[in-house]
Amino acid sequence: MRTAKGFADLPSRKLVDVWTAISVNIVLINHYAGSLRHGMEYRPFFMAREWVRAGHSVTIVAASHAHSRSRDPHTEAGLSREVLDGIQYLWLRTPSYRGNGARRVANMLTFVAQVMRYTRWIVRACRPDIVIASSTYPLDIVPAYRIAKCAAATLMFEVHDLWPLSPMLLSGMSAKHPFIVLLQWAEDFAYREADWVVSMLPNAKPYMVSRGMSPEKYLYVPNGVDLSEWESSPSELPAEHAKLIASLRGKGRFLIGYAGAHGLANALDSVVRAGEALASTAVSLVLVGDGPEKPSLQQLAKSLGLAEVHFLPSVPRRTVPALIGSMDAMIISLKRSPLFQFGVSPNKLMDYMIAEKPVIQAIDASSDIVGDCGCGLSVPGENPSAIANAAMTLMAIGPDRLAAMGRLGKQYVTARHDYRVLAREFLKPVLS
Repeated sequence: MRTAKGFADLPSRKLVDVWTAISVNIVLINHYAGSLRHGMEYRPFFMAREWVRAGHSVTIVAASHAHSRSRDPHTEAGLSREVLDGIQYLWLRTPSYRGNGARRVANMLTFVAQVMRYTRWIVRACRPDIVIASSTYPLDIVPAYRIAKCAAATLMFEVHDLWPLSPMLLSGMSAKHPFIVLLQWAEDFAYREADWVVSMLPNAKPYMVSRGMSPEKYLYVPNGVDLSEWESSPSELPAEHAKLIASLRGKGRFLIGYAGAHGLANALDSVVRAGEALASTAVSLVLVGDGPEKPSLQQLAKSLGLAEVHFLPSVPRRTVPALIGSMDAMIISLKRSPLFQFGVSPNKLMDYMIAEKPVIQAIDASSDIVGDCGCGLSVPGENPSAIANAAMTLMAIGPDRLAAMGRLGKQYVTARHDYRVLAREFLKPVLS
């Protein structure tokens, strides 16, 4: 392993000086990476943009198709190049899929194989000093390790969710399933071979150590927000969204929103069922987004006769501030799982808080940002009655207290989750 250019010459420099004094080449491999143009996942984009602003060269290697995006890039060959906000994207062609079946696994394996195929090209073209494996699943550590070895670069492994624990605990997959065995091997390999392990989960270190990670490798860098998004004037909502919200406002409804993926892990069935207890109140639930569970959630609301549970399509990233700003409060929920003993760091929660909206957090986890900073109400996960009670409590406390809760959330996020700070923290062990 080599140190990035110039590191050895600056042993006494402060990080704030090194941050802008050294230019390094970074290759970040993230299957699902998106952008403001393509949609989620946004963290790689926001991190990379801050690194570019600090003078570093950043290449993001991502798949041409990902379920999390609202818009896939246009690809005509095995590899396509695109530059967005100074970040070079390498889009590797992968097959499309829907849901979580065999085609998604084929998509994952194809992406890893494609990165392996282009390893030497990436080394020659990008000359990386730092290589980051950052997909949700750990298999990308294999090509990342190979690229880092060929380039004599620092290897970093970023953990979003603990795979294979996530599919095992959330979907009931057996530890003996061949795919799970492969993922477990990759996770253990990553903890052993990476120079640094970056976790978004605040309490994951003991687990990682139990899987072979040396404790000194661990670095906690949570999800964050791009403050510039919220400091500029928000883009207008799509007509469909604006029309519904205006109609509900005209009826004097108290609006509780959800913005994000409609997946199994999001436990939105409990939010929909909370609508039964709220049917005789002035609360309307507005769920915005898309995902594999959305049709079944719509059917559930219809079967229960819930006229005040509304579903809207996802919106472009630039209109998220306007969407959240149009609500009285927001909700976030996750399925109950032993997985959350390691804590959670949902990026949508950061968006809710920076928008100064009170939050109902329906999650059973070892970390509780909402409760810690007093920006809303924390209730048990997958508990429709608790969600409904929280909604009625927020509606009853009045606009002044709601505004005070919102301010506490914004203060907390601004101090701890600004991507300008997190981007520095991410590279701190390498640059210091």
